[in-house]
Amino acid sequence: MSGRVGDLSPRQAEALAQFRENLKDVLPSLPSQDDYFLLKWLRARCFDLPKSEAMLRKHVEVRKRMDADNIVAWEAPEVIRKYMSGGMCGYDREGSPIWYEIIGPLDAKGLLFSASKQDLLKNKFRDCELLRHECERQSQKLGKKIEMVLMVYDCEGLGLKHLWKPAVEAYGELLSMFEENYPESLKRLFIVKAPKIFPVAYNLVKHFLSEDTRKKVVVLGSDWKEVLQKYIDPAQIPVEYGGTLTDPDGDPKCPSKINYGGDVPPQYYVRDQLTQPYEHTVVVNRGSSHQVEYEILVPGCVLRWQFKSEGADVGFGVYLKTKVGERQRAGDMTEVLPTQRYNAHMVPEDGSLTCSTPGIYVLRFDNTYSYIHAKKVTPTRWASPSAPSSQWRPCGPATGWPQPT
Repeated sequence: MSGRVGDLSPRQAEALAQFRENLKDVLPSLPSQDDYFLLKWLRARCFDLPKSEAMLRKHVEVRKRMDADNIVAWEAPEVIRKYMSGGMCGYDREGSPIWYEIIGPLDAKGLLFSASKQDLLKNKFRDCELLRHECERQSQKLGKKIEMVLMVYDCEGLGLKHLWKPAVEAYGELLSMFEENYPESLKRLFIVKAPKIFPVAYNLVKHFLSEDTRKKVVVLGSDWKEVLQKYIDPAQIPVEYGGTLTDPDGDPKCPSKINYGGDVPPQYYVRDQLTQPYEHTVVVNRGSSHQVEYEILVPGCVLRWQFKSEGADVGFGVYLKTKVGERQRAGDMTEVLPTQRYNAHMVPEDGSLTCSTPGIYVLRFDNTYSYIHAKKVTPTRWASPSAPSSQWRPCGPATGWPQPT
């Protein structure tokens, strides 16, 4: 049995009904509540109810953090808009949207020196939401359910610069985000113009992909244009990729739909250009962590942060204390923003969080994974939490951070 609408075994139908019942508290916050949507999460975890439920509940939290309901209107920083390659262009013969990923001209190092990882992840999440919306539009237009996207990866120009470790790690996170939040959304992924180094690059990132996704990756040979046309009408393929589609001005690359990236000009780099309001640095020793506490007195306060590290990456997460008056370990607190490692030594990491409940919020800098190096962390813009418009400074000052003198 396929586990799809209209083709469910009795056991799968029962699992779907139970899944819907288990999730009734979060159903209103989901982008869709129909069986098509819920079955994606069940298929992704082989109809294992606890695993499927945990996956979808995690997605609900990610949607809140990303403000997913409004993310399509979000405008990424200029450097990302100009130099993050890729784009949606055309539809395959079954009506599914097509996404082109342009690897060669992508300046990963320039982007990581110019934009925070949070904004890069948010931009990719926005791309995924755009594709989801496009699938919904196609479903209405064609009168049949369109659930999946076809992807074309142009790997011409893939080289050693793309194998830079921070770039590979960042790309892995983007792939993981897609896997964890948009299951069963990839129809197939065609690799075209793959150079000899491609197997090396693929081996570095394939462990971020599920086994099901790996089966959908197809590396095409010299006849790639002919193969694409088996799945996509030539009128829906840019001239650049063997079809007849052009921009209104006749451009064969269709740059109005597909961004081709390019080298990021150094003037966008922020690593060495930030003026520091004050130089108060905390050393987070190897195998340890450092905590900065903020007291939030009313719901709706926005907690903001920006920090840089020296020499290497550092872990960062936000927690809510369960006991006041004593230092708590991460495992004893409520996780609000999961700890991740940030390349804040390349570009300062910035972000914000709307605090839904009052309490003591802990900004935790994590170096427990490092057995050799201590990390220096400096706030580059450390504002007190901002209050809701109806309140005036209901949020307490930070403790645990050196104050300017």
